[in-house]
This record gives sequence, structure tokens and C-alpha cells, in this order.
Amino acid sequence: MAARKKTTKKAAPRKKTARKGSEADVQEKARQVKAKNAKLDTLTVDLIKETAKGVHQRINRKGKPDLHFPIRSLKNVSYSQKRGYFEIGKQKKTRTLTVNTVKSFAQTLRMMGLSKDMVETNDFATKRDAYYQSKNWEEARFDEQSESDAVMDDIEAMFSVRGVSREQLRFVPDEHGGAVAGNLIVLDPDRETGEIERIDCTRFGSGAYSIPSTVEHLSFQTDAKFILAIETGGIFQRLQSHKFWQTSNCILVSMAGVPTRATRRFIRKLSDECKIPVYAFVDCDPYGISNIYRTLKVGSGNAAHLSQFFCVPQARYLGVTPADIREYDLPTHPLQDVDVKRARDALKNDPFFQSHKPWQKALNDLLKMGVRAEQQALAKWGLNYVIEEYLPRKLAAPAQFLP
Repeated sequence: MAARKKTTKKAAPRKKTARKGSEADVQEKARQVKAKNAKLDTLTVDLIKETAKGVHQRINRKGKPDLHFPIRSLKNVSYSQKRGYFEIGKQKKTRTLTVNTVKSFAQTLRMMGLSKDMVETNDFATKRDAYYQSKNWEEARFDEQSESDAVMDDIEAMFSVRGVSREQLRFVPDEHGGAVAGNLIVLDPDRETGEIERIDCTRFGSGAYSIPSTVEHLSFQTDAKFILAIETGGIFQRLQSHKFWQTSNCILVSMAGVPTRATRRFIRKLSDECKIPVYAFVDCDPYGISNIYRTLKVGSGNAAHLSQFFCVPQARYLGVTPADIREYDLPTHPLQDVDVKRARDALKNDPFFQSHKPWQKALNDLLKMGVRAEQQALAKWGLNYVIEEYLPRKLAAPAQFLP
């Protein structure tokens, strides 16, 4: 196929950027977020106290206290079409206080106590911080960080069924979030003074705003029409440097592969609060589809207890699709054995793909073609073809996006 003739015109630059709003609006948004977070803090502390009290009462009655954790695996997961994400099932594992479990039981309670202290003092800890904090817990200390990570994951899973995430327990990721550019003002109150910093995501030059490790305290102002979540840094940088966000009135978010918790939560919170759709733009391969996009939209099997907080069920798949490979005559690479296995596993075992016939067709088409294509393959038709032709044509027909 010959390169398509350019049919779209470059839109005139928009004169306005993200809606600034009045100072009263800003203060009201910050007040609402603060009140919501205060309510969540109270819930978190109450749940920790309730759990500890139950253990204490059981011991006083000469019984063996139990802690119950949901089993985190795809076998204990269902896909809720109503809610639009993976939900953890009812299967649980039980940790009973015995001679053999006394150390891990004590570690769990100490980790919960650390969480309570951090909530009450408005502090936080990374996984690494928590590991080193345990070194003064005497016999309950952790010997390896993998041990403290596992206990933290158990606590998170236990409290997630009551609507509390790890970030609300004040354990934050070591990883940074993604990057953001476009028609958006982020309202970020100072942790100590409460003074609100207005962060204009149109004013980072050739750079971008970095999503912090926790985003619950943020609020937003925007008049953007949609959020475009992008897999690769190269495509994000091209769209940012050419101000695609200005000509299309959107917000660009770089996922940099499988999006971090902070990136997913940022996108979800922004979309929910500002009532704007989310479109995903990733590579056309089983990994991009069944790992990156699926994780963004519905979560993952071993972390289904987090889906209610971090997935973006309103996300739609803009591309690249198997149909795009044919229509745009894109350069491809052969599917590797791991790609084939991943696609077949998705079709056979993944509740999300089993619930959507368009996705079943797309994955089967990809397997029949035996190839994969990257976002940047569109550069075959010109470095800025993705800006001038591909995305405008796609965005003109969002009803055709894959679910």
C-alpha cells in the first residue's frame, strides 16, 4: 500500500490552555479532597484498631486468633462487566497464631501498627523504609525485604476488601509515576502548610509533569476532551514536543510500559473527577494488549483486590490494532513463542478477553497473521504521520475503538 495522502489539516493552535478557575474554586476543590482523605484516614485507623482488638479479645478468651487474607490468583478472580474490572473472589487463606506462625503473626501486627502511626502523624514509608524500620522490632524484625514485602501485600489485601488501599495505609511505591503533558492544571497542596501549588502541565517546555508516588491529595482543573494514555516514551515525546495536546485539546500521559500504580490511579482519578474519556495507544502485540492495556483497564489476576482503586474501566483501546497493520501496511516483526503463548493464555484463561468477542477476534487475527507491530512503525509514512494522519483519523471514530 502506498502512503496515504494527507487529508487532515493541522489545527490552529488553541489560545487557551487548562481552565484556571477562580481562587474560590481552587480552595473548594482542595477542601473537598482534604475532607475525603480525612474520612479515609479515620476509616483506616478504625479498621486497624478493630483488627487488633479482635486479636486481643481472642487471646484473652484463651483462643487462637486468626487473620484472614483473600487469595491473590487468577483462579480467585472474576470479571464484573457491571463494574468494568476484575474482582477478587471469596476464597481466603487464614493465618492462625501458633508456635510456627508466631513470628509472622507478630510482624503483621507490627506492620499494621506502623501504618496506624503514619496515618495519625500524616507520614509515609516506602517498602524499603518499612523493611529497615523493622530492624528495631527485636524478634519480629524482617531478615529480608522480600519477607516484609509479602506481609505488606497481605495487609493490603486484607484491608482492600474494606475499601482501603496500600497508599491509604501510607505505604507508597518506590517507583515513580508516569509523565503528563497537556491542558491540565494539577492542584497540589503542601503537606505541612496546606498552601496549594498550581502545576500547569502546558508549561514544562520539552519536558513533562512527573506523577508523584501517591496522588490522593491532588485535584484537577481542565477543559480537555480526553486523556490519551501512551505506552512508549518515544511516541509520548513526539506528541508532547509537537504540542498534539494543544491542537487536539487533550491530556497526554506516558505509561512507559505497564503503568505503575500511581499512573493508573492518576488516570482513574483525573477521568472520574473531570468526567473525560480515556483512550489507550499501545503496541499491537500480545504484551501490549494483554498486559499493558488489560492492566490499565481491568487490573491483573494477582492484584484483583486493587482493581477498585487502580484500574480505569472507562478506558478504550484506540490502537495499534491488527486491522491497522493491514490498513496502514505497517512494518512488522514475527510473533515469538512467548507472544503466542501469551495470546493463547489470554483467550483461554483471561475473564476480560473471554467477555469481549471483538477482543477474541483481534487476538485470533494477530495469531493468524503471526506478526506484531510497534507504535513507531507508523513512522514508515513520515515522522509526524502519527500526529497528522493516524491519530486524527482514529479520534474521529471513537465508537470503533476496541473495548
